[in-house]
Amino acid sequence: MKKYKIQKAPFVIPTTDGKLIEEHFGHTTDNGELSIAHMIAPTGWSEPFQTPEFDEYTYIIRGKKQISIDGEVIVLEAGQSIKIGKGARIRYSNPFEIECEYLAVCLPAFSIGLVNREED
Repeated sequence: MKKYKIQKAPFVIPTTDGKLIEEHFGHTTDNGELSIAHMIAPTGWSEPFQTPEFDEYTYIIRGKKQISIDGEVIVLEAGQSIKIGKGARIRYSNPFEIECEYLAVCLPAFSIGLVNREED
């Protein structure tokens, strides 16, 4: 048995907001220990506030991403990364004029049951 797995066909998570989410590893493809996703957030995109039960690491490949964390607003740019600890109240958005491409790693893996999204 091989001690590795090459991901050639990530699971594309259906969205209604124009955001591309390709989960390479996580609940949809492998297990719930951690998730790795490649994402592209279009201009004008945003999500509702959430209080996840997982740590999330984000690395910006291109563009910028705005993050509200417990009331503080941060803008991440290409080449920057951030770790947000579980239990923080956060909101992700892209109010900028260029789409944002990034990688997200969640530990444990992202699941809709652990994200705790608020109603808008």
